[in-house]
Amino acid sequence: MGLLDILLGRTKPVVPDLDQLFALPSAAVTLEAAAGFRPTGSGAVCFATVEGAAFEQTHREVQALLDADAERDGRPVRLTRDDYGYSWLVSERAPDQLPELVNDLHAVNSAMEVNGFGPQLLCSLAGFEKDEHRLALVYLYKRGTFYPFAPLPGTAERRDNPLELRVKATLGNDLRIEQDLNRWFPLWGAPGL
Repeated sequence: MGLLDILLGRTKPVVPDLDQLFALPSAAVTLEAAAGFRPTGSGAVCFATVEGAAFEQTHREVQALLDADAERDGRPVRLTRDDYGYSWLVSERAPDQLPELVNDLHAVNSAMEVNGFGPQLLCSLAGFEKDEHRLALVYLYKRGTFYPFAPLPGTAERRDNPLELRVKATLGNDLRIEQDLNRWFPLWGAPGL
């Protein structure tokens, strides 16, 4: 970054660091000890909808990569679209397989990035629950940071802001937390949550 960039207030974009995802298992231990939230085994990668043969080939590669895991049955990754027009690659694991789920999320993100779809990547999430309360730890691809998203139980689109702030304080030493609260986007109806 040059002097002109500094004077004009331009900043250098953050380089995504997918290895940050590997901090989730240790953060999950902290989260369970401090707040009682346990992994659900669900996770997802969100990206701007992509059409075409190149994406279909990438999806097949991701599917083949994750199908190679012989211990899992069923379809390891499914592609869905939400009500807002975004696409999600969703992975389901047993709740005690968070490290394997993180590997899935990392593999999906890496495959998308390597095949030229990095600019379309938006976020990844891992789901947690405590009683009827749900929580997602969301990784913002373009920022390289995490934030908690906690929808309140019920059908109304409301979030539990006090819980999100407690989780932020709890996981500050485990994850690179997004400090700009305006970037803590709600993920209403996100698969894997």
